[in-house]
Amino acid sequence: MSETETGQVTDWAAWQQSWDRQQEWYMPDREERFRVMLDMVEATVGTEPRVLDLACGTGSITDRLLRRFPGATSTGVDLDPALLAIARGTFHGDDRVELVTADLTDPGWTAALPHGTYDAVLTATALHWLRSGPLATLYGQLAGLVRDGGVLMNADRMIDRTTPRINAAERARRHAAMDRAKGAGALDWAEWWAVAAQDPVLAGPTAHRFEIYGEHADGETPSAGWHAETLLAAGFGEARTVWSSPSDGLVLAIR
Repeated sequence: MSETETGQVTDWAAWQQSWDRQQEWYMPDREERFRVMLDMVEATVGTEPRVLDLACGTGSITDRLLRRFPGATSTGVDLDPALLAIARGTFHGDDRVELVTADLTDPGWTAALPHGTYDAVLTATALHWLRSGPLATLYGQLAGLVRDGGVLMNADRMIDRTTPRINAAERARRHAAMDRAKGAGALDWAEWWAVAAQDPVLAGPTAHRFEIYGEHADGETPSAGWHAETLLAAGFGEARTVWSSPSDGLVLAIR
């Protein structure tokens, strides 16, 4: 727990856990994705990397990164004031973490970063907010931030639209499981934000985030193959899927 500037005592660990449970309602294999991501960090850039946690949210990747690799450092960047408030509360006093407010669609967003290059850029369940054009542009910017031999990893919903019957079967099974979890009390996206809006510390940042984003907007979910091809075109030397489920993928690109 920590005390905010207004004197409120907030249990940031509880907010982190609440966010994790909400995300796991949509992605029950979320921890497996993180494990493979960090396995590949270790395999490619070692155990003391300088990491850019892109669209970091509450700092889910950074939290797992530092627990596994205490010698790592992380720059978290996001625009969401409510999720950044949770991240700042969580990592307050940890000099391994820097948090930056920036809009990834702003052409000059990289100027806000404290470092010019990173060993690894990691992101999860975030870039589907972008359409394919802006995402390709972002990949080009990230190619300039990753050092030679460094990596970028993106874990997200990646749909292969050449297999509609497989996709429909997977979606039906997944949504049946989600319905069962909902019946057991799981919060969905909208319900989680409704709870945050009632919290005395997060109410203001939550209102601000909806002024920025509006309601949840769907971007695009291109296939893992599209991501790999786009990363190669952006300047990475190799790119391929290193983990997948029937609906999600983890694409790794090495500079």
